[in-house]
Amino acid sequence: MQIQMIALLALFVIAMLYSSVGHGGASGYLAVLVLAGYMRPDITPVVLILNIAVASTGLFHYRRAGHFSFKLLKPLVFTSIPAAFVGGMIPLSDEIYAALLGSTLLIAALRFLFVGHIFKTRETSVLISHKTWALALGAVLGLLAGMVGVGGGIFLSPLLLFLGWADAKKTAAVSAAFIVLNSMSGLSAHLLLGAVIDWSLLSSIAATIYIGGFIGSFLGAWRLSLRMLQQLLGSVLAIASFKLIIKIW
Repeated sequence: MQIQMIALLALFVIAMLYSSVGHGGASGYLAVLVLAGYMRPDITPVVLILNIAVASTGLFHYRRAGHFSFKLLKPLVFTSIPAAFVGGMIPLSDEIYAALLGSTLLIAALRFLFVGHIFKTRETSVLISHKTWALALGAVLGLLAGMVGVGGGIFLSPLLLFLGWADAKKTAAVSAAFIVLNSMSGLSAHLLLGAVIDWSLLSSIAATIYIGGFIGSFLGAWRLSLRMLQQLLGSVLAIASFKLIIKIW
């Protein structure tokens, strides 16, 4: 199946908007490709590879800008990496998968639409004082990420902001690293189960998505106020989530 130009444009925009806040864009890519008619088993490995590539650009730019905190990341990924592997091994029916992905997109949409004020009020990062909670949080988010086929950043970043563990820029940097590691773990599980990478699909969209991700992460780390981008992305994700949820009805 050849990717349509409108879908390619949508993937570029999603990569740019997601990466501007340190995310890899997996949930957005999954929604676009599923709605474009691709089968879930065929696209999950491709999406995870793209997620790793785009989130890596976010990690690169946000780390260079001085926002990365390994101290914050460490307890989260200690449990999330094995949990993402386990989640990737869990088979899901198409109906459950669509419901989970639609819910994931809706969570992401709400995060972008309604937590923008926190980006302005959280100016000082707060070190984790309860590592046990961080370990538990990492395990839960990693399991969800592995099951859905994403990196988990859309779950993690609003929680970091609401809990006061990081400001906006540090949240983006830590989320990017969280996504890269969990996506690698989930991808390993899928490949171990016999998933095959669709190299034709990957080669047809990889450059577009990577360029969008690189531009977005650069702008997010160095140049732009993110409020307008968040609002636009939130609206797009809300539409996609409703389409997926309606599709299973």
